[in-house]
Formats: sequence, C-alpha cells, structure tokens
Amino acid sequence: MLDGGLRARIVCLDPSKLPADFVGRDLDHHLLRRMPAGVDPCAENGEFHTFAHAGPMFHQPIPIKNGETVMRDGFLFADVLPDSETAAL
Repeated sequence: MLDGGLRARIVCLDPSKLPADFVGRDLDHHLLRRMPAGVDPCAENGEFHTFAHAGPMFHQPIPIKNGETVMRDGFLFADVLPDSETAAL
C-alpha cells in the first residue's frame, strides 16, 4: 500500500503495544521497521488506527497537520487539523 502511494497518519494507538512517539506520525517503511515484534503492521489487532490523507484513490491529498495529543481510556489520540499553509502550496 505504501509503495502504491497511500499516505496515512497514526491517529490513535494502544501504548501497551506501540511506543507513544508513533502517534501523530505518518506510516512509512522506517516506522514499520521500528514496530515491536508481534505488532500487525496493518493494525488488525487494534494496535493503532490511521487517517488516510493521500493516495491514488484521492483526487488530491488532504493537507493536514497535527493538533493536540491526549490520553483517553488508555489510548493515545492525536488530533488531525486542516493545514491551510500546505493547501496554498
């Protein structure tokens, strides 16, 4: 999927399964290599959730930036905000 042009940001994660610094980062090959053993890179076991913001299925990328990150009910959540600076480029 990554090689096909999909861009997705981790917007929620279970900190018992992934390091907290993964939240708010785009999935890429480097991040996938850093995932602990036993973590499904497609998050099929609920390790994390993503927001897809670019790829061949989009007419154009969605310009985003990170907002606040909060812990709620044992999970980390990273807000995704529109990025008007990137949209103007």
